[in-house]
Amino acid sequence: MSAAEKAIVAGLERKLTPLGPFRAKAMFSGYGLYLDGVIFGLVLKSGFYLKVDDGNRPDFRAAGSEPFRYMKRNGEVTIDSYWRCPPAVLDDTGTLQEWVRRAAAASRRIAAARKPRANRSRPAAPKRRRNPFL
Repeated sequence: MSAAEKAIVAGLERKLTPLGPFRAKAMFSGYGLYLDGVIFGLVLKSGFYLKVDDGNRPDFRAAGSEPFRYMKRNGEVTIDSYWRCPPAVLDDTGTLQEWVRRAAAASRRIAAARKPRANRSRPAAPKRRRNPFL
């Protein structure tokens, strides 16, 4: 993780700790940001991105924000579930806290809408029966 990313995380922690337990977890080439155990954002490539769904995406569009993008060998990939936090939001702690609350709510809605995953582990071995004649 770069020094710039670490500085972003430290600044966010100062501003967001009043909302509840804040945690930054190293992931990919950046950090996943959690509030009360719910992921609400990412710090990647020296940028801060918030979780987005249909409930809060219009706010990001209105602010001129864009989704997270990165390059692969075969072209650009867009991750529509994380959008860059607008600079004006970052500048005002109260506004930032409200946008983070909305991002955490989006994360909870997305998680609730997911279908339960099938158990991918190996099936349990059948139980051995006791010999009734012993």
